[in-house]
Amino acid sequence: MRRKKNTVIAAGLSLVLACSVVGCGDGKKMEAEINPDTPVEEVAFPLKEKAELSFITNAPATSTQDPNQREIFKRLEKQTNVHIDWTCFVADQFADKKNLALAQFGNLPDGLFNAGMNDYDLLRYAKQGIIIPLEELIDKYMPNLQAVFEQYPEYRTMCTAPDGHIYSFPWIEQLGEGKEAIQAIGNIPYINKKWLDFLGLEVPDTTKELEQVLIAFRDNADLLESEFEIEGDVIPMSFIINNGDQDPGILINGFGEGYGDTGDHFAVTDEGKVIYTTVQEGYKEGIQWLHGLVEQDLVDPEAFTQEWSTYVAKGKSHRYGLCFTWDISNIDNYEDYVMLPALAGPEGLVNITRQNNSETSGFDRGRCVLTTSCRNTALAAAWIDQMYAPLQSPQNNWGTYGEKDSFNIFEMSENAQGEKMLKHMDLGEQSPVEVREAQSVNGPLAILNEYYDTYVTQPTDAKWRLDNMHEVYLEDMNSKYVYPNVFMSIADTNKVSQYDTDIKKYAEQKKADWILNGGIEEEWDSYLKKMEQYGLSDYLKIKQKYFDQYQESLKNE
Repeated sequence: MRRKKNTVIAAGLSLVLACSVVGCGDGKKMEAEINPDTPVEEVAFPLKEKAELSFITNAPATSTQDPNQREIFKRLEKQTNVHIDWTCFVADQFADKKNLALAQFGNLPDGLFNAGMNDYDLLRYAKQGIIIPLEELIDKYMPNLQAVFEQYPEYRTMCTAPDGHIYSFPWIEQLGEGKEAIQAIGNIPYINKKWLDFLGLEVPDTTKELEQVLIAFRDNADLLESEFEIEGDVIPMSFIINNGDQDPGILINGFGEGYGDTGDHFAVTDEGKVIYTTVQEGYKEGIQWLHGLVEQDLVDPEAFTQEWSTYVAKGKSHRYGLCFTWDISNIDNYEDYVMLPALAGPEGLVNITRQNNSETSGFDRGRCVLTTSCRNTALAAAWIDQMYAPLQSPQNNWGTYGEKDSFNIFEMSENAQGEKMLKHMDLGEQSPVEVREAQSVNGPLAILNEYYDTYVTQPTDAKWRLDNMHEVYLEDMNSKYVYPNVFMSIADTNKVSQYDTDIKKYAEQKKADWILNGGIEEEWDSYLKKMEQYGLSDYLKIKQKYFDQYQESLKNE
C-alpha cells in the first residue's frame, strides 16, 4: 500500500463552528449547505450552546437499542455539547427499515451513522437528491479524516464516485497489509487438536488426509464423548453454507486450477483475467469431494440450514472436530484448536485464495452519509470527524473503557512516550463478538497500522489470529492479484446489482444442493448454460473493465 510520510494526527483537535451553524435561536430554517461558509475558527468543541443532530443507526438485538445509553456517546456529548437524536433499528431488520425511512423525503434525519450502503445505494440516493456530496465538508471541517486521506490517498480515491463526488464517510481498519493483512483470509478452518492428540493423529496436509481424520472422529465418537465429557453427539465437520467466514469453500483450493471459492465468487488469474470461481473445473471437482464427505456422514446435517446462534451453541458444547469462522474463540476456544493449513489437492496443488479487496485492508465505503435535510452540515461533518480521532476510532470499533457495571474492552494507559493509549484488556472466557457488540458503535472510523502501540494496542485475539495466519498460510498465498474495491458508474452498478442478484443466488443455491445431494456432474453443462443466460459473460466484462482501470491507476500514482 502506497503511503505518504507518516502524519501524526492530533487526538484532541479543537474543531470550530459558527453560531449560525448551531442556529442561535433566530427561528430561520436553513437549507442543506453543500458549500458552507462557516468560519472554522469561531467556536470550538464543546459548543457554548447545546446543538442537536439526528441520525439513523442500527445495533445488534442482543445490545441496547438506545445509543445514548452507550458510554461512548455519553462521553462524546459531554466533549462536544452536541446531542444526537437517534433512530435505532435492530441490525437484522436494518436494510428494510433504512429504505423505508429514506422514502420519507420530507422527513429525513440529518444522516445515517451506520448507513450500510452499497455503491448502488450511494449513487441512486445521490441521484434522487436524498444524500449530499461531502468532499468540500471533508476538506474544510474534517482534519482527522483529511489527514487519513493525505497519508493513504488510495482511500480518498476509493471513496470518490465516477462523477467526482464523495457521497459517504468510510470505515477503515488496518492490521497488516497485502498478503499480511488480517483480512487476507476470512473463513479459516479450525481443527480440534485435542481430539487429534488423543487419537494419535497428525494435523492433515492433504484433502485425503483430512478425509481420514474426519472418519477417525466419526468412528471414535463414543471415545471422544466419554473422554472429554461432550454434551451431545460428536460432529466431525460443521459450517454454515454460503455464510461468509463460516463457509467451507477454502477447503477446495487444491483442486483443478487452485482458485477454490471466494466470498463473492470472483478471482483474478496471474495474467490479470477476472474469473467466476463457481464455473471453474476445479470448483466442480472440489464440490464433488465435499459431497463425498456428506455421503460418509462426516458433515453436520444442519450445516445447510443452521443459524449463527445454533452454530455457536454446538461449538460451545465442544462438539466440533472441524469448523470455520473468523475467530475460533467465538465458536469454542483457542486452546483446543489450531488452524488447518492449506490442503494439497489430488494433484498436489497447494494454494490459498485471498479475500477480494484485502489489499486495502478493511474498508467499507458507505458507512455514513448526510441527507439533504441536514441544515447544519458543517456541524454534522465536524461531529463525524471526531469519530476519526486516533483515540476515538478504536473505541467505536471495539468498545470502550470506564464502564462501571459491565466488562471493559480497554483501560486507559500510556505509550512509551507517556501519552494516552488504549490498552486492550484480557477477554478471558468472554466471547469477543458478544463483548464488543455490547459497547462498540461502529459507524465511520479509521484505525491505521501506525496507531498500534501509539494510540491502541493490538487486540489479543486479532494478534493471535494474525500471527498464526502468517505462520500457517502466508507462504501458500500464491495468487498475484485480488479483485480491488472499485467504484463503478451508476449504469454499470445497476447492471452488476441485477447480475449479482441472479447469478450469485443461483450459484449458491446449486452449491448447497450439490454438496448435500450430489448431482454436479450430471447438471454441470445445464448449469453453465443457465449462468450464461443470467448474463455471466457480460458481468465478467464489466468487472474486467474496472479491474484494468484500477491497475492502470496504480501505474499513474
